[in-house]
Amino acid sequence: MAYGLLKGKRGIISGALDENSIAWKVALKAKEEGATFTLTNAPIAMRMGAINELAKVCDAQIIPADATSVEDIEKLYTQSMDVLGGKVDFVLHSIGMSANIRKGKEYGDLNYDWYLKSLDVSSLSLHKFLQVAEKMDAINEWGSVVALSYIAAQRTYPFYTDMAEAKAMLESIARSFGYRYGKAKNVRVNTISQSPTKTTAGSGIGGFDAFYEFAEKMSPLGNATADDCANYTISLFSDLTRMVTMQNLFHDGGYSSTGISEELVQMIQNQNKA
Repeated sequence: MAYGLLKGKRGIISGALDENSIAWKVALKAKEEGATFTLTNAPIAMRMGAINELAKVCDAQIIPADATSVEDIEKLYTQSMDVLGGKVDFVLHSIGMSANIRKGKEYGDLNYDWYLKSLDVSSLSLHKFLQVAEKMDAINEWGSVVALSYIAAQRTYPFYTDMAEAKAMLESIARSFGYRYGKAKNVRVNTISQSPTKTTAGSGIGGFDAFYEFAEKMSPLGNATADDCANYTISLFSDLTRMVTMQNLFHDGGYSSTGISEELVQMIQNQNKA
């Protein structure tokens, strides 16, 4: 059911790789709620994904951009404003990459060149998106920027290695730039700390399936799906959340506030009896 929450709003959605991507779900929901927007991703990711299919469904233009390149981001905003007919009202930052995780490097044996790349792609890219937008005055007053994060920014998960620091930096940038942009233009900047989600990127992390089941048993509501996250993101793009900024918002079925669940206690007791 659509509510027209984004009727007349324009935006940029990054990171849609395939139908399992949260960004993909956000794009479909934004279209349903009345928004017009452009889609963007790194050229290499676009070759791997099916973004052309999404663009057709959403009647959206694709603008390739390397999120680590200020020049590419400037072109992204310029072309988006030209295509959409004005400044944008929302931006989704759904960008993350770790070569260390992809190549199975343990936390005590990281490749530091790859580590720096993780930070650049996954964190500094948000600062670049915001800094370029502010300098170009590309986001309307009371606009909204949302970046996707994960609870490993606050707690240690061995399999998440250098991405934990990347997400911590991402959340810090959202707070720091959220203050600046809020004072300057009433633009909101928030992060969503999402449940482990069966996306192409998430499923590539070693031990993901086991942790997914653990989080499912820990969360009183269960894991939040990509569709659930899209709904939450749309609410943050809408005028219903005009006074929400600089927040890291847990969207995880209650996982972040649960010490231990009855299901896990029962499972451990059963194992001890066996």
